[in-house]
Amino acid sequence: MRGPAARQLALVALAGALVSTGAAAPPTAASPPAPAKVPVAAGYGGAVASVDADASAAGIAVLRSGGNAVDAAIATAAALGVTEPYSAGIGGGGYFVYYDARSRRVHTIDGRETAPATATETLFQENGLPIPFAEGQTSGLGVGVPGTPATWKSALDAWGTRPLGKLLKPAEKLARDGFTVDGTFRAQTELNQDRFKDFPATSKLFLPGGALPVVGSTFKNPDLAATYAELGRKGTGALYRGPIAEDIVRAVRTPPVDPAATRKVRPGDLTTGDLRAYVTKRQDPTRVGYRGLDVYSMAPSSSGGTTVGEALNILEGTDLSKLSESQYLHRFIEASRISFADRGRWVGDPAAVSVPTRELLSQRFADSRACLIAPDRTLTSPLAPGDPRNPAPCATTGRAAPTTYEGENTTHLTAADRWGNVVSYTLTIESTGGSAITVPGRGFLLNNELTDFSFAPAAPGVPDPNLPGPGKRPRSSMSPTIVLENGRPLLAVGSPGGATIITTVLQTLTGHLDRGLPLVDAIAAPRASQRNQTTTELEPGLWNSPLRAELEAIGHGFRQNPEIGAATGVQRLPDGRWLAAAETSRRGGGSAMVVHPHGRP
Repeated sequence: MRGPAARQLALVALAGALVSTGAAAPPTAASPPAPAKVPVAAGYGGAVASVDADASAAGIAVLRSGGNAVDAAIATAAALGVTEPYSAGIGGGGYFVYYDARSRRVHTIDGRETAPATATETLFQENGLPIPFAEGQTSGLGVGVPGTPATWKSALDAWGTRPLGKLLKPAEKLARDGFTVDGTFRAQTELNQDRFKDFPATSKLFLPGGALPVVGSTFKNPDLAATYAELGRKGTGALYRGPIAEDIVRAVRTPPVDPAATRKVRPGDLTTGDLRAYVTKRQDPTRVGYRGLDVYSMAPSSSGGTTVGEALNILEGTDLSKLSESQYLHRFIEASRISFADRGRWVGDPAAVSVPTRELLSQRFADSRACLIAPDRTLTSPLAPGDPRNPAPCATTGRAAPTTYEGENTTHLTAADRWGNVVSYTLTIESTGGSAITVPGRGFLLNNELTDFSFAPAAPGVPDPNLPGPGKRPRSSMSPTIVLENGRPLLAVGSPGGATIITTVLQTLTGHLDRGLPLVDAIAAPRASQRNQTTTELEPGLWNSPLRAELEAIGHGFRQNPEIGAATGVQRLPDGRWLAAAETSRRGGGSAMVVHPHGRP
């Protein structure tokens, strides 16, 4: 999200900030200039792609010093917590997908936030009715137990090679010394200005002197630098017990609101016991076969793996490479509509509800749903779900329910190393700016992830697996994905964007694997997103295209969305090089970097 010109000094400083076993000496005045922010790069030794040049540089510095993809991913994520504080940070959670080159296995970590032990299905209801979404969004009520620090520990304990304290040093330095504000950071701050000004700690940090940050100025976060330093010394457990945990609980239970504010800010019920009880979940990934490849992603509590996987299974029966552009988009839209209908009925936190994951991902079920698609007409949303446990051709079961709202801001990073290990990692604090509550003295925003629960059943009388519950993880759409060919990584991809993550990943995969687009072009292609809603969202590139009229002629309805998702990916090229790819323009463009762009070391 940052323009390259504004960050050169920060990148130079960041590249020298990593201190680890075997690390090179800090750069001197004779060091080469920092790389520019570019959307695609290819070379040897490993790759990192993220939305931010500072963050990608942190990961590349780790790889250059001998760290692996897991180490690089965590250093990148920590830096994103500084430069992208409205999208991610230690006050949030996420999903970590890892390919281990030695065992040729894919592993996942569910680091999703959890509800307090006291949460019930009526968490977001008052007098039997759902509260306004805004009152859940900006509140202590929407804050779940953060999972990001615990995710870092789980990943490092299992597969990392560097201590956490070393990996946090670049981000700590970036927070202490600052980065240069650009137009995107200012615009996101302005978007949140009315919320931020009601919380003194948030206003002091992001609206210094009551004003928006000036483009070109240096933004510093010394409180976050100190928090990172504390986590580096004590470990991530310091966020789940002790003074930091107490500060989090105090901010949730007694939100630090300006006495002059008129906003209704509801308290939450999070306790220090909830933080102490938090654990990540190591679990098997989802897997589907597609065109002879193996596609791995996150199993529930995320719906990403099951929904992308079901849609791929539906599409596999059609040779998408031979279709016209409009027929390809038609099939893509309809497969998305169907898989979202099934997601809404069946997917929630498997610790709390029964989720038929294996059945949702069966080709038999996909075939029973694919026959609903006709080339000359469209389905009507909300579409009723099918029954994966008892598939019947072209049948639906139960009543249709619309897809509930899901916040659209998150961030995604991908990393690969010289040994062939790969990470696809999506992390978030939910809404842009999360809950708007900065933990006083700690420098990070708290998530509002519990608003991903349904406030009430999506439709009266229809079972909803995503209602709140004690210790429950809200359903997510995050879809960090790794694709293998003959047991070795071919590519990894993921995106932010709330429920549009699923359609973004699906469209990127089919654009590259079926339509033959280079990965960076598949990421840049104008997007459509159908989520079992009455109309399909289109970016301007499709909205203003003759394709829209062709699709409308067979019954599609559309609404415009100026920007859908912000993907990143890495790809293993046939000659052994890594290619990193990111957005060319969305969110100001992304940052793709490789360790050795000009040949082997």
